[in-house]
Amino acid sequence: MTRLSVMLLIALVLSGLWLVKTSYESRRLFVEIERAKAEEAQLAADAKRLDAERRTEATHLKVERTAREKLSMRLATADVTVYVNDSRQGTGQPAQEPSPASGPAVVEAAR
Repeated sequence: MTRLSVMLLIALVLSGLWLVKTSYESRRLFVEIERAKAEEAQLAADAKRLDAERRTEATHLKVERTAREKLSMRLATADVTVYVNDSRQGTGQPAQEPSPASGPAVVEAAR
């Protein structure tokens, strides 16, 4: 009978240790899930903030101001635009496609 009692005592101790290990793992995983949820909430807030900043930076006025100030760009006007005429149109020759090296038909002159 003592042999059976010892076996039951060992089984009881082992199951108790297993229960402690399992509850520790479940608490650790719960904390990890809560941290992941907090990080998800932070990332969602950052994404909303960055989206709002992107929309703000992409407004036409902001882009135009940046082009003028940082890139020294200006609006194209008639006095800085040069129009190129193709002299072959009246000669009966077929018009050829312009080569990439010949440039566009309207050229803006830089002053």
